[in-house]
Amino acid sequence: MNEIDDEQARGLLDKAQSRASELGVAVCIAVVDAGGHLKAFHRMDGAIRGAIDVAQRKARTAVLFPMETGDFGKLIVDENLGSMELSNGGLAVFHGGVPLFDGDELIGAVGVSGATAEQDRDIARATA
Repeated sequence: MNEIDDEQARGLLDKAQSRASELGVAVCIAVVDAGGHLKAFHRMDGAIRGAIDVAQRKARTAVLFPMETGDFGKLIVDENLGSMELSNGGLAVFHGGVPLFDGDELIGAVGVSGATAEQDRDIARATA
């Protein structure tokens, strides 16, 4: 199994921060490995403190249920899976979490929080 190494994780943080700066927003960025464990984290100057936990939850959700977190939230609504977001220690069901693949292999995820849901998704997609 491939794993995200330190250099890759730092590169992902840099890409996310660069995109956030282009958009003029300050966010928190979390990178997790394939097991959902935090590999790297960055809180940009000015990012709200509440986004720290949310970014990590978005990344963990995207790796546990390998899809974008906004799609996961839609699935919960469409399939009437109320309270599913309370499982696994709390999941994020809105935009900003994106799984990371090496070919077909899931190797981790990135979570972004602190801007609008659409901006968080934009930054996470640009990072992945």
